[in-house]
Amino acid sequence: MASAQSRVVFLTGAAGGIGLAMTDALLAAGHRVAAVDRDGKALERLSARYPDAKDRLHPVLADLATAEGCERAIAAARAHFGAIEAVINNAGIGMSSVRPDAEARAPGIEELTPEIWDGFMAIFVRAPLMLVRAALPDMKTRGFGRIVNNTTSYVTMLCVLPYRAAKAALESMSAVWAKELDGSGITVNVLVPGGPTDTPLIADASGWPRDKMLRPEIMGPPTAWLVSDELFPAVVSLRRAGTRTFRRRKRLFAPAAPSAGPSCPPTPSG
Repeated sequence: MASAQSRVVFLTGAAGGIGLAMTDALLAAGHRVAAVDRDGKALERLSARYPDAKDRLHPVLADLATAEGCERAIAAARAHFGAIEAVINNAGIGMSSVRPDAEARAPGIEELTPEIWDGFMAIFVRAPLMLVRAALPDMKTRGFGRIVNNTTSYVTMLCVLPYRAAKAALESMSAVWAKELDGSGITVNVLVPGGPTDTPLIADASGWPRDKMLRPEIMGPPTAWLVSDELFPAVVSLRRAGTRTFRRRKRLFAPAAPSAGPSCPPTPSG
């Protein structure tokens, strides 16, 4: 059963990798989850994982790379739960979608076609904008809202395009939204695993040893806390070496990144 402080959470990329760990943590904390993913079989596995949570877990099949997919996903979540109180932008695509070894051998300018660039920007920039924009009326009506964006480290942003540029844009958006929504009861947070994480977004051809990667489960507890009623009204960024905030400061810690692997860390989200 949902608790008195149960919130309706719209979570993208919810059926695998870090998203699955987030779903587990949110349900364990008593929240209701609209679990959005483009992988139908993964959503079926997620539903089978929680046979007794059908009142709190609503799988939503949607491709957020399209504007229509974003609109349908929001409509499905709102139709099922009545309102959306938190949006977690976790869905993503990795550099292996360009080619399997793109993490280890970064694509150059001439290799990055407009189609590749637009695909990354659609998932990491346009989709979060559309989803947050659509959910804001529910949050403003309640005077409560939580927006959590899964980004990446500053160092990682300087390594490989277009993944890193898209994540930098999402972090910039987070800062702008935080200022705009200050005092509304709606918080905006940037959440980062703290290093390369063992998810399918990082291909074996990246050269990064999987036994050195972080486990997706590290993202569960901070995610559940960030959507809770206990969160203070500020912006928090979980970082490998502590915390960076846009306004108020609160010390938080994420695991240190592995010490072995390519000099430029591969995709930390997924």
